[in-house]
Amino acid sequence: MENLNEKIKADIRVPVGLSVPEVVEFIRRCEAAGFHGVGVHDHHHSGRDVYVTLALAASRTRRINLYPATSNTVTRHPLVLAALANSLEEVAPGRTFLTLAPGFLSVESAGESRASLKKLREYVLAVRRLLAGEAVYSKGTPMRLRNRPRRHLPILLTASGPRLLQLAGEVADGALMLVGLHPGSIAAARRYLRIGAQKAGRDPQELEEIFIVPIAVGDREEVRQWPRKWFREGQPWMEYPSRSNLRWLREAGIDLPEGLDPRSISGDLADRICEAFGLFGEPEHCAGRLLRAREEAGVEHVFLFPAHDYQSGYQMPMAELEAFERVMASRLG
Repeated sequence: MENLNEKIKADIRVPVGLSVPEVVEFIRRCEAAGFHGVGVHDHHHSGRDVYVTLALAASRTRRINLYPATSNTVTRHPLVLAALANSLEEVAPGRTFLTLAPGFLSVESAGESRASLKKLREYVLAVRRLLAGEAVYSKGTPMRLRNRPRRHLPILLTASGPRLLQLAGEVADGALMLVGLHPGSIAAARRYLRIGAQKAGRDPQELEEIFIVPIAVGDREEVRQWPRKWFREGQPWMEYPSRSNLRWLREAGIDLPEGLDPRSISGDLADRICEAFGLFGEPEHCAGRLLRAREEAGVEHVFLFPAHDYQSGYQMPMAELEAFERVMASRLG
């Protein structure tokens, strides 16, 4: 963890919800607003490619970190991922990295199943070795990159459950993790990272931690209705992207059964969930909640994940950008 005297690094999720040139202009606004980084989702079914978008954004920005959030190892072969990562590093040296996961909407839209933990482990290690200049065998065929990054290019696992967190500690450079902001939840998540690191004989202190933080900026009473909504039919918002959210809420003293109709959640309970899970309210409140998370749990790097459902997932996070620009950036240092 970093020195608590330093500012909180804040990244934001940006969808490819507009044409690629328009998304690039939005990313330029994020840089001007003071964001540390931008993660763009890797959704093939959008008809727009994340790496093309990131490369163009890299050529139009100077400082901001740029990365896919998140690529999967099902629809992209490890050799392809390694080549994409190296290509992006050549355009934006020192300000990019990979985030990988078993897959969700992109895999689903391609009619495929998510990668098993065994396969994900194998593919993450393959990408790491390729980026390090090593040969990797695929069905008996040796693969090697002719060109590779001059520096160690980090690979983080996007993790929302204990097994993925352990795997991140074992084979990745850290985790982009959705575990909430409650100190009890964060302590539990860090235990799983530590278990994985120790299994591989690694130092847990060397792992990068980026906390995925759901955010909804606006009138407090209105935005704190999110836990009472559906992400899509049959999937409560609180179980997106997985039911692991409920595990971390239990660590925060909030016990919700799986499959609970979100409409049965009371206003008071929704308020408690929002306070434990993310940033919900006016910009001043959101900034203050992050500062408290730093003091209580050493949170130093966050990935702001604007609250959305299945239909609104491609809307540009304009309200969050403006709130950060006007209030949050100065409050966070």
